[in-house]
Amino acid sequence: MTGSIDTRSAASEWQAIDVGAVGTWMDSEGLPPGEITGLTPIGGGTQNIMLRFTRGGRDYVLRRPPKHPRPVSNNVLRREARLLEALSGTDVRAPRVVAVSADETVLPGLAFYLMDPIDGFNPGTDLPELHAGDAAVRHAMSLSAVEGIARLGALDHTALGLADFGKPDGFLERQVQRWLHELDGYRANEGYIGPNIPELERVSSWLEANRPEHWRPGIMHGDCHLANMMFRFDGPELAAMVDWEMSTIGDPLLDLGWQIATSPAGIAGAAVSPKLAAAGGLPTASEMIEHYARFSDRDLSSITWYTVLAGFKLGIILEGTYARAIAGKAPKATGDHLHGITLQLFADAAALID
Repeated sequence: MTGSIDTRSAASEWQAIDVGAVGTWMDSEGLPPGEITGLTPIGGGTQNIMLRFTRGGRDYVLRRPPKHPRPVSNNVLRREARLLEALSGTDVRAPRVVAVSADETVLPGLAFYLMDPIDGFNPGTDLPELHAGDAAVRHAMSLSAVEGIARLGALDHTALGLADFGKPDGFLERQVQRWLHELDGYRANEGYIGPNIPELERVSSWLEANRPEHWRPGIMHGDCHLANMMFRFDGPELAAMVDWEMSTIGDPLLDLGWQIATSPAGIAGAAVSPKLAAAGGLPTASEMIEHYARFSDRDLSSITWYTVLAGFKLGIILEGTYARAIAGKAPKATGDHLHGITLQLFADAAALID
């Protein structure tokens, strides 16, 4: 078991994994010995690379940064692994970490971790026959996702050893300016002269003027649309929330706002989970809010503000790909598509304000 095996990543780029080094490291972690077989890429909505394989009669998923890591990629992976380890043993449905290589020596320059595979499907790319054929199942899927994020926000992050995982002080106060600064930074991309988002000023001003005065810190997933969740094949229940790169300690109600803003029942959300959107049968925003309240004692009177903030923030994130596409750093078709979603998210946010 030496050398490297070339395989395709989820982004359809050839990658090389030093199988021998991974196997030796697994031995040092006390994991079952044997040959690594069945190395297969796992697709999804993330830039990180995930590879499934079998060793010693057990299946694993290896998660590592992309082929061309950003300066923060390794720290993001380490943070993600730390959070998932903290969630182990709670009632939050998330991947279970098996082992972490945090020091970047096994795969030179790269942190990575192993986790157990999730037995489920991603509704952003697939919709099994059971779920496609039953509106009640699809309705319950979305409510199960809402329950999942409510249970996450109800955890005591300090008791889980995550007191230093984020900077909750001033979290809501800095959101608008932090993301406007991010948007302004996109001008560094050649050819991008600045955002052409008609509702930008109106939405940002409204958010600053109507910010909730009181809130309680908790764990946030940070990007909890349905395409970042996996569901059981045999029913509507959430199997796991995945892709925790944006997790932090902040205001968990932003996760609920994110879920509402990206619901496939809306135009912008339909682009995230098109098969689910086409099938229909999904709950309304009011139903999602009511269901969240069954598992949380948080004050939901300002949920419109959080939903507007979610659209504002996600729209700016997607605009970054549009700016890179103009500079030739991303496919033009992808950039144009995401810019269209940005415009819709801001239009939806303005409609909520009205």
